[in-house]
Amino acid sequence: MNRFKQMSNTQLVMTISIGFFILVNLVWLGIPFAMAVLWSLVDPAHPWSYPDLLPQVLSFGRWAEVWNNTSLPEALRNSYSVAPAVAILTIILALPTAYAFGRFEFKGKKIAEMVSLLPMVMPSMILAVFFSSMLLELGLNDPYINIVIAHTVLALPYAIRILSAGFKAIPQDLIDACADMGAGKIGTFKHAFLPMLKPSLLASTIFCLVISIEEFNMAFVLGAPDFITVPTILYSFLGYSFIRPDAAVVSLILVIPNVLLMLLIERLLKGNYLSQSTGKA
Repeated sequence: MNRFKQMSNTQLVMTISIGFFILVNLVWLGIPFAMAVLWSLVDPAHPWSYPDLLPQVLSFGRWAEVWNNTSLPEALRNSYSVAPAVAILTIILALPTAYAFGRFEFKGKKIAEMVSLLPMVMPSMILAVFFSSMLLELGLNDPYINIVIAHTVLALPYAIRILSAGFKAIPQDLIDACADMGAGKIGTFKHAFLPMLKPSLLASTIFCLVISIEEFNMAFVLGAPDFITVPTILYSFLGYSFIRPDAAVVSLILVIPNVLLMLLIERLLKGNYLSQSTGKA
């Protein structure tokens, strides 16, 4: 009690805020994650039911059963083959627009930036139905190509936003210095733009991977039933054939890699690329 009395108002507010933040995250994220882990470890031969407070037997039998008896391996191959293609295509398409937004001022720029964000605010199911009709009209029947195109459209606003901020943060003095030292366009990009853009490029790439891996509506409308992904197989376990332990296994397989990718973003963005590129520590 004396410790709280010795705190200033600012310190007290910060302590309460941090405590509330930890409590909310524990309830909102920690408990559901722990329940998913428990359900995924329920032994198939010993169901977890009332009045048992905890599972009688824990094992990886459910993981082996899901892997051997469902289409999960195929779904993983599909998801992790689509996501890299989406990331590469999105970065290539986003770079010119991001460069224009980040380095130039032009009439209608604000409107163009708002238009580029439209896929973020439109319901993905509506976009999926629209894409399904449009791609069929164009004669594109390959579900892999269709899903890559659709996921690219969904990921573009994020990549454009992140990369344009990266381009905007590059000091003009650095670019002028490269030009004064005789560097051409390639040399300027290599020595001025690229070091400063590393955080934005890495963050954009990982965001595109996460968006593609987690996306359900486009993958379901454009791919099912011939081309399944991890979210579509998870939906089958949560829908007409609800099996909680199987759903828990697939949920963890979907969530854990994405959490690791987001942690990788945080780690990579801690690199001091500005000091590396300018030589100032």
